[in-house]
Amino acid sequence: MINAPNLIEQLKSGDEKTIRKIYEDNKNGFLLFANRYALDKEELIDIYQDAVIALIENAKKGKIDELKSSLTTYLFGIGKFMVFQRLKKKNKTIPSDELEHFELEYDDYSEDEMNIQLLSLRESLKKLGEQCLKVLTLFYYEEKKLDEIQTLLGYTNKDVLKSQKSRCLKQLKDLTKK
Repeated sequence: MINAPNLIEQLKSGDEKTIRKIYEDNKNGFLLFANRYALDKEELIDIYQDAVIALIENAKKGKIDELKSSLTTYLFGIGKFMVFQRLKKKNKTIPSDELEHFELEYDDYSEDEMNIQLLSLRESLKKLGEQCLKVLTLFYYEEKKLDEIQTLLGYTNKDVLKSQKSRCLKQLKDLTKK
């Protein structure tokens, strides 16, 4: 097996044989992994191809020279981000437990700024109370209507729930500003 630094160098040089091998070696695994999301096979193949292109571009730009994970893990991270972006465009929900452990690895953003924002948001979410976390997760991540949340969480009055959601959102905003 070729070691990662050699693979990265071969990706940088655009070595077609290496690119084809990486593509073929990871395709079925990615499709199995991504199949749990509500996208059809053709969309998943398109996303996988885009992820491979992004991997090659990141290699050529020197952005993965000091890669701490395997190329497969990095490629799947790019693909997972692209899947989430596609779902977001289609207004489909992503399970909140997926978001909790999700790390962005696709490099189509200002990395430093995004990392700072994500770290701040993660830390702020940890500081929120359990009830606030439930309300905000159900409303924003699972895109539930207030009526559904009222039933799920046992609120007797919709206005009380609206006030709670508003207070929780304000609390989260205040925590992220600190």
